[in-house]
Amino acid sequence: MIEDFVRHYGYAAVALGALAEGETVLLLAGYGAHRGWLEWPLVVVVAAIAATLGDQFFFFMGRWFGPHLLRRFSSLERQLPRVQRLLHRGAPWAIVSVRFLYGLRIAGPVLIGIAGVAPWRFVVFNTLGAFLWAPLFTGLGWFFGAGVAQLASRLQWAEEILLALAVVIALIAWRIGKSRQR
Repeated sequence: MIEDFVRHYGYAAVALGALAEGETVLLLAGYGAHRGWLEWPLVVVVAAIAATLGDQFFFFMGRWFGPHLLRRFSSLERQLPRVQRLLHRGAPWAIVSVRFLYGLRIAGPVLIGIAGVAPWRFVVFNTLGAFLWAPLFTGLGWFFGAGVAQLASRLQWAEEILLALAVVIALIAWRIGKSRQR
């Protein structure tokens, strides 16, 4: 049932998840790709495109409605100096790296838009960041799936050994009980 759901709606879930934060969805999609429910390259492409489009939306929200957003959301205003410092240190890599910074995944593009970064610059480096981010988190999910599969096979092996050990112990206990009866 879960497998069918993922096969039918997995890519839509990846797209919706990548529009917002996305890391958890990509980890799960990578696991689903490992299980054969989704295609890994397609997960990466869908996630990267959706993440790019989502961040472009948030960038232009900041660019067009920045002062209003700062008044409405005080947490944005508190994070603005952090983003401005990142931009001052290295604007292109700040745009790429904001995608990987906890708490700035949505706020970062808004704040970069408020900071006045040129739209073409944001498009280029945001897209680059998305195409680095998507395979990284999808890959982590894939390797998590591989680890779970390996752990499951080891657990099965351990269960078989424990079962055999339990049978041997039961036979020894039975034999000791028989010998005491005599």
